[in-house]
Amino acid sequence: MELAKRVSTLTPSSTLAITAKAKALKAEGHDVLGLGAGEPDFNTPQHIIDAAVASMREGHTKYTPSGGLVQLKEAIIAKFAEDQKLTYDPSEVIVCIGAKHALYTLFQALLNDGDEVVIPAPFWVSYPEQVKLAGGAPIEVKAEEKNNFKLTPAQLEEAITSRTKAVIINSPSNPTGVMYSPEELKELGDVALKHNILIVSDEIYEKLVYDGATHTSIAELSPALKEQTVVINGVSKSHSMTGWRIGYAAGNKQVIQAMTNLASHSTSNPTANAQYGAIAAYEQEDGSVETMRQAFESRLNTIFEKVNSLPGVSCVKPEGAFYLFPNVKKAAASCGFDSVDAWVEALLEEEKVALVPGSGFGAPENVRLSYATSEDVIVQALHRIERFIETHSK
Repeated sequence: MELAKRVSTLTPSSTLAITAKAKALKAEGHDVLGLGAGEPDFNTPQHIIDAAVASMREGHTKYTPSGGLVQLKEAIIAKFAEDQKLTYDPSEVIVCIGAKHALYTLFQALLNDGDEVVIPAPFWVSYPEQVKLAGGAPIEVKAEEKNNFKLTPAQLEEAITSRTKAVIINSPSNPTGVMYSPEELKELGDVALKHNILIVSDEIYEKLVYDGATHTSIAELSPALKEQTVVINGVSKSHSMTGWRIGYAAGNKQVIQAMTNLASHSTSNPTANAQYGAIAAYEQEDGSVETMRQAFESRLNTIFEKVNSLPGVSCVKPEGAFYLFPNVKKAAASCGFDSVDAWVEALLEEEKVALVPGSGFGAPENVRLSYATSEDVIVQALHRIERFIETHSK
């Protein structure tokens, strides 16, 4: 059977591929240490689970509005008001089936064939694929490691053409964990305003920031930037609710209405009980978000120097998320491998340590290492990685 061209160009997710291989080895009885996880290792806080269960018992098991429950929209609006001092109307918010679905729906509603979206690399693996699925053209711009993997205003200016429709800013970033300062965001925003291109601000890791860092949304810097920005966020990372699939977008009313219309014909609505859980997440904060953040910060501060001291490895220290993105090109070469991908595969086969190759993120010299797992597992994994490098470098 001949499949649609739109799916033939898709690149398989490197994160899912390495996770699948690691699971297969584990099923065979191997002691696999997985550092590829893109989700917190904590369970969802109990009060959220209780709220979802109660909603089902109360009969909230039917269709909801396509754009999400009004009560959840109000909770999201209150969150924006408290955290960013931003004011939104319910018509400017859509609840989706995860932040990934919010991004997918946005690109489907925004892009015509050939429209370009500027994507700083390293990038989250699904950005370019979602742009392609909407008929758009992903324009990858390499954010240099010497600039802490951040897109510069000059790079953005150079990448913009008459077909440019949007630029993606992911802060804190997956996979690098770096975060833009207010000054850096303002400079990028000025370029976007100058050329009238939409800013897609992915803020899903907003709550996971460390060492006294403070997250800033580009939308809060000025009324003009708020109007020019669609903010993407959700409860997956902040509240350890990845499987609940609740994310949202906030921005221009016309854009949000188009997304809502599209959702009405594709998904009908986000899952009802998951929405009630998300309401509890925002309205009944019990300190669990901060507890998880502190645990991630502790892990980061424990392992960062260990990673940076590995032979042939260098790493920019992240300010947020729960990933390290070390450059391992020298380590791979010293071990006799002609690519980091081959090094990662051999590491999994021999030492049973699962990392995600950076090639899927637009950075083939790097690997993504998640510390969303126990400190003990991470330390053991780093010991195995060091042993692997030393063994192959002899």
